Amino acid sequence: MGHKPTIWRLIPQLRAPGWVQMGVDEWLLDRHRQGSHPPALRFYTWSRPTISLGYHQRRYPAFWHELQWQGQPVSLVRRPTGGRAVLHGGDLTYSIVTSGMSGTRSQVYRKLCEFLILGWRRLGIPLHFGDRDRGEYARRHSCFATATGADLVTSDGTKLIGSAQLRRGKAVLQHGSMQLSPHRELFDRVFGSVPDSISHSWQRGVEPAEIDAIVATLMQAARECYNVKFVVRSLSEREWQEIYSKIEVLKSQFSSLEIRNS
Repeated sequence: MGHKPTIWRLIPQLRAPGWVQMGVDEWLLDRHRQGSHPPALRFYTWSRPTISLGYHQRRYPAFWHELQWQGQPVSLVRRPTGGRAVLHGGDLTYSIVTSGMSGTRSQVYRKLCEFLILGWRRLGIPLHFGDRDRGEYARRHSCFATATGADLVTSDGTKLIGSAQLRRGKAVLQHGSMQLSPHRELFDRVFGSVPDSISHSWQRGVEPAEIDAIVATLMQAARECYNVKFVVRSLSEREWQEIYSKIEVLKSQFSSLEIRNS
């Protein structure tokens, strides 16, 4: 007889601005670290094109602050996790908050990627970890310009998923972008080129029903990989109040940073 499944909270898909998404992820990590929230999984999309900077990324082009796309400013936010900049829009993001996982940071990272590999294989796209040098990755502004051992790539080496991780005590946050139908023209405008990882992606838009099918497949994969039972629960009004307080802190920290634009 197998072990009893662990209870994880599944937060329904959320489409929202970048600061809201980052605030929710930070809030979940803090609450879980304090022992007042169970492990959680969620999937989300971005309500407008957004560039998320890695937490330690201090250099980026000054013109990113002035970017416009289809009459709207392109948002700029900072992730709580590391890595390089990611252009969101046409992607699906996953986020896991959990704890008690043994092993090195790399081993935990690979463990938390297992459900992505299993789920996408069932969706007809086998994935494996990249093999590019971390030094090459660090020299690029864009997360999707190269694929390291922390990324998931297709059989032809095309990067589909870029993820990042943050540990606080025994708690870990891992989230990542799955590039479904990225804005090629905007990607070129932001980074000055369109890498293979973007050129390869679906040429047409992904319909909401297709995203729902992807999420359902990945959820089932997570159940099997981590022996969990999901309890679906939306964020409450009280939780949103706490999250909005967190967002104000994140925005204040971001505006106070000394950024060296390149």
